[in-house]
Amino acid sequence: MLPEAVAAMVDAMQSWANPSSPHADGRAARAKLEDARARIAKALDWPGHIIFTSGASEAIAIALTRAKAEAIVTSSVEHDAVLRVTPGSKRLEVGADGLVILPSNVGKEGLRAIQHANNETGVVQPLDDIPHLFADCAQTAGKLSLPNADMIAISAHKFGGPPGIGALLIRDLTTIHPSGGQEQGYRAGTENLPAIMAMAAALEAPREWLKVAANLRMQLDSAIADAGGDVVAGASPRIPTIASYRMPGVSARAQLIRFDMAGISVSAGSACSSGTLKASHVLTAMGWDETAAGEVIRVSFGPQTSAADIDRFVATWRTVAS
Repeated sequence: MLPEAVAAMVDAMQSWANPSSPHADGRAARAKLEDARARIAKALDWPGHIIFTSGASEAIAIALTRAKAEAIVTSSVEHDAVLRVTPGSKRLEVGADGLVILPSNVGKEGLRAIQHANNETGVVQPLDDIPHLFADCAQTAGKLSLPNADMIAISAHKFGGPPGIGALLIRDLTTIHPSGGQEQGYRAGTENLPAIMAMAAALEAPREWLKVAANLRMQLDSAIADAGGDVVAGASPRIPTIASYRMPGVSARAQLIRFDMAGISVSAGSACSSGTLKASHVLTAMGWDETAAGEVIRVSFGPQTSAADIDRFVATWRTVAS
């Protein structure tokens, strides 16, 4: 969490009141909540509505299970949170570069659910001019400009906010079915005001570190290639904060153990499913065989990542590979 987010959350906890209560303290809390909603919209340059949720996964579930759409089409490399709630939906294929292959005639029927940046490879999808679009922007909100979408899911802990808070950004509330309760009748449950305040503070914090992260990732890409490794989707447009690398001949499980012993925290695939260490559906969709996909780890870059971290990672990589 960014220090600005921690400070905002602590302050809000010390003056907590239920934003839905009619008394003076509740009304004051409501004013803070709506101010935070406006600040978040401004920071994201979002002209539509904002429904606060417990994170991107819940925002995805609300959008895709309650959408007033005849059908939902997704890509084959979506996050598990999308695939779980869209069983039986058509899956668009991707190329070896990780980019979604859109049909020549996109059409206007149904809803298309395509992530902005992949959570394993970091590949950024070009989402302009896609009608009826739901975009999973968990990895890009607060880092890249939002795509022109009808609905967007975001998660605060991906941009330095606290865990357990996110939002569904939606242009037209009438495009989903309401559920009753709070959040204009679209998400029941007492609003998590401390986390919402921290989320707003995180989005307003400086982002200069992203340029540093981009340079560090390029340095690591080059070093891994020089050491005989493979950079997943290395020629594709990628977000600065995520990269995946293959160490030929060494399983991801063995790599995770060795890197962890060296005090370096990495994962295999999505953090949401890496506990299973199963073959990544993302890499499989990109044409990787099971053996090669099982030799890939995911590396993340954040505000605290330094050049010294990259040097230590490369040194450890060479030791493990040898």
